[in-house]
Amino acid sequence: MWWFQQGLSFLPVALVVWSAASFVFSYITAIVLHHVDPLVPYISDTGTIPPERCLFGIMLNVSTFLGMATMYVRYKQVSALSPEKPKILRLNKLGLTLGWMSCFGLCIIANFQKCILYYIHVLGACLTFGVGSIYMLVQTILSYLMQPELHSKEIFWARLAVFLWSCSSILSMFVSSVVLYSGLYGQNLVQKLHWNPQERGYTPHMISTVSEWSLAFSFLSFFLTYIRDFQKISLRAVVSLQGQTLHESPGSFRAEDQTLLIAGSI
Repeated sequence: MWWFQQGLSFLPVALVVWSAASFVFSYITAIVLHHVDPLVPYISDTGTIPPERCLFGIMLNVSTFLGMATMYVRYKQVSALSPEKPKILRLNKLGLTLGWMSCFGLCIIANFQKCILYYIHVLGACLTFGVGSIYMLVQTILSYLMQPELHSKEIFWARLAVFLWSCSSILSMFVSSVVLYSGLYGQNLVQKLHWNPQERGYTPHMISTVSEWSLAFSFLSFFLTYIRDFQKISLRAVVSLQGQTLHESPGSFRAEDQTLLIAGSI
């Protein structure tokens, strides 16, 4: 059995590989069609003009689903490992809520392009990266609280390092974007897809774009730390049959039969 076939480790693997592919394929398509500059454009700029916009949208929608599934499995794993620790359970529920909010933001980014509905796109980015960073913080705290009995110290330090990486990328991107869009470097920057190195504002633009790519890959790196944990877990779903046929009314229940749908255990 390959390492990515153990337990549910295929979920974070699929999330990371698919999301990275959505960025890379959209970037390559946009470069080949000369829709953006080859040197580190905004990720959103590579998904603005058809046909890469279509590719970008549908692939990120799939990433949204994979992210929600990965976060749910993580939630169930922590709940099963710490059933009698109220503090951990409360943080775990908070983490799931924040994680799904971040996934909803990713869905907004995928379907509302920057050059068309800028403010909605920015809202999606804030949910994805802002709320997503808080999700990473919660998971890092959980890793700290669960060590050394349930989590190794190495995993905690790895998640802490990635979280700090994402925070530094957010800060750099925020500062450079504020400087760039403050009006000091001209108008209509939202629609601008091509930059000349001699233009005013090129330096803060490059800092902002590099920070965005760094932030995106810091998020993917965080989910890579789930792989070893997910190798030790599987889930099962149980179908509850409350009647012998599908046309019986609720009042005619005779017995409740349960059929195992997906086998597995923690």
